Amino acid sequence: MVLLEIIVAAVLAIILLAIIVIYNSFVQKRNRVQDAWAQIDVQLKRRYDLIPNLINTVKGYAAYERGVLTKVTALRSSIVTGSVQQKADANNQLSQALKSIFAVAENYPDLKASQNFQMLQQELEGTEDKIAFVRTSYNDYVLDFNNAIQEFPGNVFAGMFHFTRQDFFQAPPEAAEPVKVDFSDLNGPSQGQPAAPKSQPKGKPKSQ
Repeated sequence: MVLLEIIVAAVLAIILLAIIVIYNSFVQKRNRVQDAWAQIDVQLKRRYDLIPNLINTVKGYAAYERGVLTKVTALRSSIVTGSVQQKADANNQLSQALKSIFAVAENYPDLKASQNFQMLQQELEGTEDKIAFVRTSYNDYVLDFNNAIQEFPGNVFAGMFHFTRQDFFQAPPEAAEPVKVDFSDLNGPSQGQPAAPKSQPKGKPKSQ
């Protein structure tokens, strides 16, 4: 009887130890995810702070491109609010909108030559590179954490301790493609401004 009690106590001790190890592992993995996300959040907020200066600089040279500037302003607030997925979606859309602004600058030599614009462009592109870098680490930690709580025996205890899967911070495939600039939905340029650039569809031109 004593031997049986010792065996039962030993088994319970092993189970308790295993639970503690699994729980601590979950906590460590979740903390890595949160720390990596904090690094992304820092860069998103830095981008948030840079955008008003870019908007004001571009307005002075390309006043009629208000459609793009309005879109960038609207997306700006979205990158610091909402869930991970909502921030990722807003960040991806904002990246494309900023590419449009930089593409438009090619048609405004004075804007392109502006030191303030060049500085802002470099800082925003540098921020974009940092976001891409820390996004890789974040997604790796998310994958590690999600695997841990979905694989056996972790999945047995994950729900018990309220550990739930984390969202990836993803960029869609089209984010790596060159931006397509099309301002056909805007009003015509103000007097003295160059014509708005418009992307041309591939294939045969339409017959007149």
